[in-house]
This record gives sequence, C-alpha cells and structure tokens, in this order.
Amino acid sequence: MNYIYLLALSFMVGIMVVVQGGLNARLGVYLNNPLLATSAALSLSALFTIVAVLVTVRQLPSIQQLKVIPLYLWFTGAIFSFIAVSLFYYLIPKLGISTAVSFGLCGQIMFSMIAANYGWFGLPIEPIAIKKVIGTIAMMAGIFLIKF
Repeated sequence: MNYIYLLALSFMVGIMVVVQGGLNARLGVYLNNPLLATSAALSLSALFTIVAVLVTVRQLPSIQQLKVIPLYLWFTGAIFSFIAVSLFYYLIPKLGISTAVSFGLCGQIMFSMIAANYGWFGLPIEPIAIKKVIGTIAMMAGIFLIKF
C-alpha cells in the first residue's frame, strides 16, 4: 500500500478514536456508569469483528499454529484495551474530550517513541534520532500550550 495512503488511514483512525470516545463517554453519562458504556462498546465491537472475520477470513489458523502462541498474548492486549477504553469513557466527561485526548496523545507519543526505539512487542525498530526528540518535544509543548 502507498505510504501516503497509510498515513491518511492513520490520521482517520485518530479522528475515529475521538468520535467513538465522545459518543461512548456520553453513553456512559446516560447510563451513569462508564463501565456499562465500555461493556456495550466492547461487546458490540466484538460482534462487528466476528462478522468481519466471517466475511473476510478464508482460512482459520490450525491447532498447531494456535499452540505456539504464548498464553499471555491472548489476554494482555484485551486487558489494556479494557482499561484504556474504560478510563477514556470515565475521563472525557470530567476533563473534556480535547483535554483527555490531548493528554492521551502525549502519553502515546512519549511511549511509542521509546517502544519503537527498542522494538518492543516484536515490532520494527525505529531508532530515536535528535529530530524525533525535537519533534516530540514540540508536539508535547503544543499540547500543553493548548491546554494551559
């Protein structure tokens, strides 16, 4: 796929995170409980995902392929998703969507640069360079200037 196209998709994902966060946080307000909103969002997301799998996946993994996957990989991502989504729905009505998303983005920027430098999670290594550090500091400074 074209790199520019992939960057555009990534940008769109950022927009979708804000939209879903705002809508589902509002659902949590109506339900008087962000965990109920999280439950609804993740349950329906699972349903949509199952439909997408049924429509697109031509061959399921074999039992042998499943056996080599470390047990922790089945659960840790889901736990982090649950915690992140629940906290997002809890924080947005209290902080406002731009503050919650901005500070969440700040955490993503900082941690992703460190994780990429070391190739954590088996992903490609993207070494930290001075221009990345300057860009990250500039983005974080912008976030703080917007919010304070």
